[in-house]
Amino acid sequence: MTAEIIDTNDLKKDPVFGQLSFHGHEQIVFCNDEDTGLKAIIGIHNTVLGPALGGTRMWQYQSEWHALNDVLRLSRGMTYKAAITGLNLGGGKAVIIGDAKTQKNDALMRRFGEFVHSLSGKYYTAEDMGMETRDMDVIREVTPYVTGISEAKGGAGNPSPITAYGVFMGMKAAAKYKFGTEKLAGKKILIQGVGHVGETLLKHVTEEGAQVIINDINETRLEELSKKYNANVVLGNDIYGLDIDIYAPCAMGAILNDVTLQQLQAKVIAGAANNQLADEVKHGKILKERGIAYAPDFLINAGGIINVYAELEGYGKDEIKTKTENIYHTTLEIFNQSEKENCTTYRAAYNIAQARIDARKKEQ
Repeated sequence: MTAEIIDTNDLKKDPVFGQLSFHGHEQIVFCNDEDTGLKAIIGIHNTVLGPALGGTRMWQYQSEWHALNDVLRLSRGMTYKAAITGLNLGGGKAVIIGDAKTQKNDALMRRFGEFVHSLSGKYYTAEDMGMETRDMDVIREVTPYVTGISEAKGGAGNPSPITAYGVFMGMKAAAKYKFGTEKLAGKKILIQGVGHVGETLLKHVTEEGAQVIINDINETRLEELSKKYNANVVLGNDIYGLDIDIYAPCAMGAILNDVTLQQLQAKVIAGAANNQLADEVKHGKILKERGIAYAPDFLINAGGIINVYAELEGYGKDEIKTKTENIYHTTLEIFNQSEKENCTTYRAAYNIAQARIDARKKEQ
């Protein structure tokens, strides 16, 4: 079992790592284990507000470069997610390179847990794409630095339902800002990605009477959910030009880019996917210029971190729900701040989060 720690100052000197997402990281750990076949990367972005917390994603990346890019963008997003939500946590994330359906096993999870444990509490892991609550229980066997364990073992359980609820709150706030009403009845909504979070979001908006279109790479799941929720299905990637009111990206990141934004017809964007803007500055500005109400992802998908933070702070389900419902009010605040300061909603949210981090730095 080997771990390699990278000095992030070296990354800044390399022109290949010139993107904003590579700046400010405190620590990057590459984890390799021949016996289990584990290849993982842990990214710790910032621990000013508290220990870094962020889920572990298991994905069959095209290359180690793609995995590194993902973990750095995700861990950075977690810093601002925790800060804007008012949690005393820093930002971290981990990725395991591999196919979760065929390569994941308990030995792999335990070995990964040992790497997490070696960081002595600087990073707490949790569930993300390709992982389940049971995996967190297995990791818990070798380290206490894990959240999102099952309720049977004293944890807060699967964070997906509360993540979806937070996105739903953010979507309603964005609708209030753009359409003058938070009611989603009759609104045409496209949900891209119907995994655990996407399905729960689908349930919420369907119950409100929205007209829903779903899209996913898993056609079997699309057929199942279409029947269950009476949703329309659109296959493939040719979805951005659809005549819709609200677009909810709930799959992979960087989905708002030069190509998709040329086609997009939605008036509101509110989804669960992390790092939706391929370029936060450029694409955030395009959305503002086009009058598209973008609810910053690291704000409205914070329900999951609120849920797992409860394990560290010891608060119950009522407070989890209350904190998540507050996403509605914070989202409206961001839209108003964006107008007041004539900046993008991403920048408005970032400024609030960064101000909290800077204030804590001064206290220290």
